[in-house]
Amino acid sequence: MRANKKEKMFSLLFILVLGLGIGYAVLSSNLTIDGTSLFKRATFDIHFEDVNITSGSVTPNSGPTIGSNLTSVSYNITLTNPGDFFEFTVDAVNGGTIDAMISSVTSKMNGTVITTLPNYMEYSVTYSNGVAIAENQLLNSNSSETYKVRVAYKDDINPNDLPGDDATSTFQFSVTYIQADDSGTSLHPVSFATDDWPTIIQAVQNDDTDPYHVGDTKEIELGNGLGTHTLRIANKSTPAECSTTGFSQTACGFVLEFVDVIANTRMNNDLTSDGGWPACSMRTYLNDTNNQTSIINSFPEVLRNAITDTQVRSGHNSSSSSNYTSSDRLYLLSFVEVYGSNDTNDSLTTSETRQLDYYKNLPVTITNYNGTMKQYNNSASAWWLRSPYLDGSITYWLVFTTGNYVNLTAPSTYGVSPAFRIG
Repeated sequence: MRANKKEKMFSLLFILVLGLGIGYAVLSSNLTIDGTSLFKRATFDIHFEDVNITSGSVTPNSGPTIGSNLTSVSYNITLTNPGDFFEFTVDAVNGGTIDAMISSVTSKMNGTVITTLPNYMEYSVTYSNGVAIAENQLLNSNSSETYKVRVAYKDDINPNDLPGDDATSTFQFSVTYIQADDSGTSLHPVSFATDDWPTIIQAVQNDDTDPYHVGDTKEIELGNGLGTHTLRIANKSTPAECSTTGFSQTACGFVLEFVDVIANTRMNNDLTSDGGWPACSMRTYLNDTNNQTSIINSFPEVLRNAITDTQVRSGHNSSSSSNYTSSDRLYLLSFVEVYGSNDTNDSLTTSETRQLDYYKNLPVTITNYNGTMKQYNNSASAWWLRSPYLDGSITYWLVFTTGNYVNLTAPSTYGVSPAFRIG
């Protein structure tokens, strides 16, 4: 029911009489179905409640006050010195029975839509956690969201930017709510499997991922003919070692990896592992945004745009004496990140990366590796790691079909199962 239609209560008595004649007219059987349906009153009620001024704010001349219709808040303040600010929160409440969503957001200063602000001024209206208020965001029935309003006189400004005279500004922030439809997006995470990507991305950016758990999975449709695959949360923790200088960020924070193998290709086109991960053709195949057939370009746009650059440490072969650092959006896992320790022929150790939470929780070790097996088109498949074989110059490590590890020549064709972080 639309909010702008008159609310009504409907009561309906539905009676069905079926006459069944049997042999003679004097003999009959009557079946009667009596039903009463009550369509309860529906309400659309979005309003403001509970204004609170943030500690440290200047004392207002008046307000903030919620208007008598409960849909407006007014205030009057004077900011005298650079560094002065006024900030308050107010709850937007859906007290009705109909889910709502935002259809439009408008912010004006002195009657004109804000495009830029004077250099000496800061003005913003967000949710209390700093997230922007935007179209299609849901405000479900019997729930609320807290808005935060802030006006500040900047203190890090050039003297030439100060106002020459007292400046009076009138701000107006308007949000229009309508009845929710399928285009509404949740502000809060519920389930990794069912939340859409904007909700998941926002949850990660706001560090609001408690409903998501290591091992949770979600299907994803890839382009370039790669089809439907499954992602899982492989890591959520960020221990102190992640802050160590030069430490790989590939197993730190919110990491997603594919549960299965999404393609088969060579680790390197040439018969060499010289230069390690940064020099191999696999890295290009994953990350080349200029190639429409690359893996990164097969991702849905909303997710692709949220994948963050990650500091990747990787090992070396016998032709080098030091490990490598690169910055990548998609990357293969290393030996340590899967098995928890390195082989003597893997130069990347636990001092430069760590085991992903998912494999640690199983737990996976170099002798207990059942949890490492993956499939491609429903058949067991070996999958590449980014770790070169140390005592050689032509091979990389991979996880074999049985879950143990082997090393094979770089131009061999085996499974691709990348990981990435969003932020």
